[in-house]
Amino acid sequence: MSRSVLVTGGNRGIGLAIARAFLEQGDKVAFTYRSGEPPKELVDAGALAVRCDITDSAQVDAAYKEIEEKHGNVEVLVANAGVTKDQLLMRMSEEDFTSVLDTNLTGTFRVVKRANRGMLRAKKGRVVLISSVVGLLGSAGQANYAASKAGLVGFARSLARELGSRNLTFNVVAPGFVDTDMTQALTDEQRAGIVAQVPLGRYAQVEEIAGVVKFLTSDDASYITGAVIPVDGGLGMGH
Repeated sequence: MSRSVLVTGGNRGIGLAIARAFLEQGDKVAFTYRSGEPPKELVDAGALAVRCDITDSAQVDAAYKEIEEKHGNVEVLVANAGVTKDQLLMRMSEEDFTSVLDTNLTGTFRVVKRANRGMLRAKKGRVVLISSVVGLLGSAGQANYAASKAGLVGFARSLARELGSRNLTFNVVAPGFVDTDMTQALTDEQRAGIVAQVPLGRYAQVEEIAGVVKFLTSDDASYITGAVIPVDGGLGMGH
């Protein structure tokens, strides 16, 4: 049966690929975007585009009400929306730090808590949080981003213990370097330096991240919860 799926930050990159993957298997997909116009390919394929800034609880609640009205209670949540404000610690302002945590970590809290209402009533639900290899390895100039992404691991594992008896699963996907618009903007020298750190010797494709997310929400993964799945070409092995 077609499920009600929500992907936050589904308008580009990894989120777009995840939304596309669920649409292709026949699910009812809603995705949030914060600014600009939603991608035409998703809208034309039947996805529900919902403008929402996940740092605003009122906007999160309004987004869920719209989705519930059109698709029913969210059964699968992929918390993907995130931001970066990279800076060395000595130059990082408090706002640089707190704003990244407010979106990446507290924003995830907001969307998960709101989804929880319908999932508890239904006594089933799948939640996947998109973290990063940086949250496990650390990265110079990304103390704020790494802290926010590491926090998702503790958040997911706590909820896996808290709500496992209600047939809800919480898992984390930790991508490494992914071929997106952001990484394509790097110089050839920068890209080569990154690839040199990866045992598989290449960037991930967004579809490879989406495939793991799709697996974690499938019946084949019904006994997996509290897991952190690296999709990083071996970059963070052992972490």
